[in-house]
Amino acid sequence: MKLSDLDLFIRIAETGSLTATANQLNITPAGVSSALKRLEKQLSVPLFIRSTRQLRITPQGEQFLFHCRQAMHSLEQGRLSALQTQGNMTGTLRLSVPSDLGRNTLLPWLDEFLEIHPLLSIDLTVGDSISDFFLEPVDLALRYGKPEDSAMVSFEIARVKRITCASPDYLSVHGEPATPEELANHHCLLYRRAGRLFNQWDYANSQIQVEGKRVSNDTDIVKRWALAGKGIAYRSLIDIHTELESGQLVPLLTDYSSPPVELHLICPSREQVSPAVMAFREQLRDKLSAMTAE
Repeated sequence: MKLSDLDLFIRIAETGSLTATANQLNITPAGVSSALKRLEKQLSVPLFIRSTRQLRITPQGEQFLFHCRQAMHSLEQGRLSALQTQGNMTGTLRLSVPSDLGRNTLLPWLDEFLEIHPLLSIDLTVGDSISDFFLEPVDLALRYGKPEDSAMVSFEIARVKRITCASPDYLSVHGEPATPEELANHHCLLYRRAGRLFNQWDYANSQIQVEGKRVSNDTDIVKRWALAGKGIAYRSLIDIHTELESGQLVPLLTDYSSPPVELHLICPSREQVSPAVMAFREQLRDKLSAMTAE
């Protein structure tokens, strides 16, 4: 079997469309269909049920997809391991990261990454906007949420819990909300990005619109306000992990879980997915897997 056929099969399963897969890879739909038929012939099982309106994966296809992803991941890990052992990663990795995550969590991880790859350099941009790709010379960005631009290459790094939190000083004065609805009686610390105000906080069975006197486009500022006792914040676990462990921030509404937020590593094009990018992706996955499992 060709590795390119396996990769194509995974992409078809993810997009649910031969045409969308063809557009991603800049090949013809006929070429995608031909490769899929070749793979099905080699396996002697149908991987998809085709109709004029939809493409649906078969039970056999679902089973093969699971093992196919594992195999491709294992091969990629082996390739990265060989590259790291060879020590031939050189050049500059131009990276954009969210302000809070970049300033507080990521810096020691970048130091460790450069120690493993001494021939690499890091050019770090700190900011929360995806438009950094167009304003700055950036190879990749770490962002919450999947990018809307399908032309970008996106790797999911982790699914991270979102935590409602406040400082002990704030709680001693204003008390602790017992339900999400009671947030209406509190000072909420709000985040704004690209003109959008993130004032809707999600919980398992409700979406609560909150208000507050403090709004910033910098997530680090929002956390600093929370630490200073200015109000209640709604942050990802990795942004406030250290402060929760030290007791500087206290988790609230723990009986009302919030849906996790996806953290993605994004490249503007497939051509920029270098061995250094892939190695950095695996380091992030390892670090965040350990952190979110605690």
